[in-house]
Amino acid sequence: MSDSPAATLPMFPLNAVLFPGVSVPLHVFEDRYRALVHHLLRIEDPAERVFGSVAIREGYEVGDHGAQSLYRVGVRLQLADAEANPDGSFDVVVVGRDRIELDRLETTGLFPVGHVSERPEPVIDVPEELLDRARATFTAYRVAVSELRPDPYAGALPRDPEYLSWTLAACAPLPLSERQQLLEASDAGERISLVNELLRAELRAMNVIPSLPATEVARTRWSPN
Repeated sequence: MSDSPAATLPMFPLNAVLFPGVSVPLHVFEDRYRALVHHLLRIEDPAERVFGSVAIREGYEVGDHGAQSLYRVGVRLQLADAEANPDGSFDVVVVGRDRIELDRLETTGLFPVGHVSERPEPVIDVPEELLDRARATFTAYRVAVSELRPDPYAGALPRDPEYLSWTLAACAPLPLSERQQLLEASDAGERISLVNELLRAELRAMNVIPSLPATEVARTRWSPN
C-alpha cells in the first residue's frame, strides 16, 4: 500500500470486481446510491465526479443488512454518464481510474463513505514472451467460445502491458475471488502471468465439458446419475 495519506471517497460496494481502464454500466436504484449519484452530479467538474468501489466478500448490495464483509482493495471510478429514469433510478456508465485500498467504511450518512489510500501500479518491464503467450491463450479462449456467445472483446488486444493486463482480467470469465486476486496482483507482469494460467485452466475444463465455459459448469446444478 502507498504511504500517501488517507482520503475519503463516496463508496458503492458491488457483487463484482471492477478494474482500472474499463467502462462498466450500472443500474442504480437503492436510495443510498441514488443519493450518491445526485451528490456526484452536483459536482461541476466531471473529472471530479469520482467514487470508490470494492467487491462484497459476504452479503448483498441491497437491503437493510447489506454487505457483511468487504474486500479491501478496490477501484476509484469516474462517473462518465448518467441517465435518470422516471422511477428515480439511474442508469450510469463508470470508468475505472486506479486502485485504492479501503481502510474504513462509514455508513451513517446518506451514502457510504470510505477512508481510502492509494494503491499505485508500479511501472515494470514485462517480457514480450509472456505478453505473446497471454495474447495467444486469450485468442484460443475467444475461438473456443465463439459458437456459444458473443466475442468477449471486440478488436485487437492492447499493446501496453498494464492496459493489456487490465483488459484480460476484465474479460476473463472467472469467479469473483479469482478476479479479486487479479486486481490485487502486485504488477502487470504478475497479473498477466496469473490470468494466462487461469484462462488455460478454463480451456482445459472446457475440453472436458465443451458446451459451457468452466465457470458456468461450476455454477450449473448437475447429477452424476
